Amino acid sequence: VQLQASGGGLVQAGGSLRLSCATSGRTSSNYAMAWFRQAPGKEREFVAAINWSGSGTYYADSVKGRFTISRDNAKNTVYLQMNSLKPEDTAVYYCAAGSRRTPTTTAAVDYWGQGTQVTVSS
Repeated sequence: VQLQASGGGLVQAGGSLRLSCATSGRTSSNYAMAWFRQAPGKEREFVAAINWSGSGTYYADSVKGRFTISRDNAKNTVYLQMNSLKPEDTAVYYCAAGSRRTPTTTAAVDYWGQGTQVTVSS
């Protein structure tokens, strides 16, 4: 499966962005999906995940209440709505897919997309 992330950009603190991840190659509903991020000099970290049906969502504590993950299986697309953005949210955001379980760790990821840069200015 191929993953194509988009929607990153530069935003002021307190602003919002919506990331999208389009999947191709196989039916996206066969996969649980997630977003990870990596800031300069830091390890890649889990942000949010959603199970194959969309009935279960999981969030890192740092983004709970501000970010929302969702999916549209008819469009083979996963979204990450990011509100109340903070400078510490600045990172490259990666879309990920897991075929065995919902990927809340990098070890559970089977497929990675390319990253999209999110920069939050103070």
